[in-house]
Amino acid sequence: MEPVQRIEGTMAPLMRSHVDTDQIIPKQFLKRVERTGFGPFLFYDWAYDHEGELRTDFVLNQPEYENAAVLISGPNFGSGSSREHAPWALLDAGFQAVIAPSFGDIFRNNSFKNGLVPIILPEEDVSRLAEIAADPAARIAIDIAQGTVTAGGQTTAFYLDPFVQHCLLNGLDDIAITLESEADISTFEGARPGFKPSLA
Repeated sequence: MEPVQRIEGTMAPLMRSHVDTDQIIPKQFLKRVERTGFGPFLFYDWAYDHEGELRTDFVLNQPEYENAAVLISGPNFGSGSSREHAPWALLDAGFQAVIAPSFGDIFRNNSFKNGLVPIILPEEDVSRLAEIAADPAARIAIDIAQGTVTAGGQTTAFYLDPFVQHCLLNGLDDIAITLESEADISTFEGARPGFKPSLA
């Protein structure tokens, strides 16, 4: 996982409540074994009609939002099933953060572990950001170390668990965290009696 220290770019407003993981990446697209390639199917049922044609009225299909780095959305974003493909799809589509009043717990944890930053802000602050994002040229800056979101000339603080913040800033996923204790693991393995089953 790459370190995430600062996110800068434009925003896309998707002000819907209870966006579940099957809406983020529908189940028929979960056949890939790689973490990449899911971006084109993000929000598929909203982005395409029944003939498979792009819906021009869907916000993320509008060219001016094509390169947005931050998604602004409503409460309970990422609810539903625990599929890790949801943050994969958002990352593959170019999003680095999602800002909402609340998130599904499993989605939020999966996001942190993959380098997508889910940020909880009060509903009024999210609404203000959505209004700013109505201008596709408006920019946002997210400082992970300081825990701040800056847009429209206003800075708002957000909370990150210190351990999560450390992992994001240093690019540590579960494997990398484990490898930080590699010396201790090797010592333990070396002292393990030979008559016990191998750990390899």
